[in-house]
Amino acid sequence: MAVSLFQRSLFTWLLVTTMASATQLRNIMYLTGQHPIAPDFPLSSSVTHVALAFMSPDLFNGEGGNSKWPLFTSVSDTRSKFNPGTKIMVAIGGWGDSAGFDIAARTDESRIRFARNVATMVHDTGADGVDIDWEYPGGNGEDWKKIPNEERVWEIAAYPKLLAEIRKAVGPSILISAAVPGLPRDMLAFKPDTVPLIMESLDFLNVMTYDLMNRRDNVTKHHTGIQASLVSLNAYIANGAPRDKINLGFAFYAKYFRTEKEPCVKNPIGCPTGLLEDPDTGADLGRAGSFSWRDTVPQNVEASLKNALTKGQYDPVGGGYYYWDEEEAIWWTFDTPESILKKFPLLVEKEKLGGVFAWGLGEDAPKWAHLEALCAGVKGLASKKEEL
Repeated sequence: MAVSLFQRSLFTWLLVTTMASATQLRNIMYLTGQHPIAPDFPLSSSVTHVALAFMSPDLFNGEGGNSKWPLFTSVSDTRSKFNPGTKIMVAIGGWGDSAGFDIAARTDESRIRFARNVATMVHDTGADGVDIDWEYPGGNGEDWKKIPNEERVWEIAAYPKLLAEIRKAVGPSILISAAVPGLPRDMLAFKPDTVPLIMESLDFLNVMTYDLMNRRDNVTKHHTGIQASLVSLNAYIANGAPRDKINLGFAFYAKYFRTEKEPCVKNPIGCPTGLLEDPDTGADLGRAGSFSWRDTVPQNVEASLKNALTKGQYDPVGGGYYYWDEEEAIWWTFDTPESILKKFPLLVEKEKLGGVFAWGLGEDAPKWAHLEALCAGVKGLASKKEEL
């Protein structure tokens, strides 16, 4: 049978489109109200999705929705800062803002109402999708000492049901993602019987492979190390998350923890920190901290950070950059541009992941060194796939 010129052209277009979509990694940036800054072109050209953070989940629990949807910027203004075709999403929730999700997920009626309001918001703002940032369904959130995990067990089954209602309300063409915990101890709602149900509603999963050391720990670790990240990824994959729907998380900020001194002299990796969190209230005891590369460095650790930047080293075993300040007894853990690039062959490529994301874009201003490394890694892997 003869093939027309139109059919040949259509076939060629489909082939090119399929190849392009197969080789393009998702490169997602959270754009935050704390640092609402975007880089100029061409640095932002490889960004594929932007998630505006945050809207409170409480906004979506009202019977009549809201006439206004408060954000620090508009979807249309955000579009103007990125390449045409960049997907602009709205992130709902965030660390410490889960009470609205508790209300939303509790009953069939509340889930339908919440989902309907999300769909209205997407329509009103012109967003391409939503990121559900209920980070700790089932427990272990910021209020875990005030509301014990035993009282949140019901959320484990309710979480995929809420996502299913959102998918039903927004339809198949609107993107839905979820930010999910990186530490296995926090994956209370992400088990073999729930992850497949969760993934039915999601386009992709943003695994927070950072903060893998936090104030609930009592020994030093890499907060965004390669080996700890691999444990996170393997947990989701083993429980049913498709590799190509998983995005690896990057942190554009530094963390520090005060440690004991003598036990750390010989080997600062895995050495004791002492108590970082109040065992009764869960409150921060002031022995740990974090700040983005955009922030003013706290004066009491400014000199220590300078040493960390110039004297730190890369741990080839755990796969993380670190520095232990012996004089101040401070453990530093963060990604450098060089350690970011190491994650692409060792994690993104080797584990066949669908993309990467970073918290957050403006947090890396004004030098954009970490963003530049991340984008270089994305482009490098895309080039490899095209060569194949």
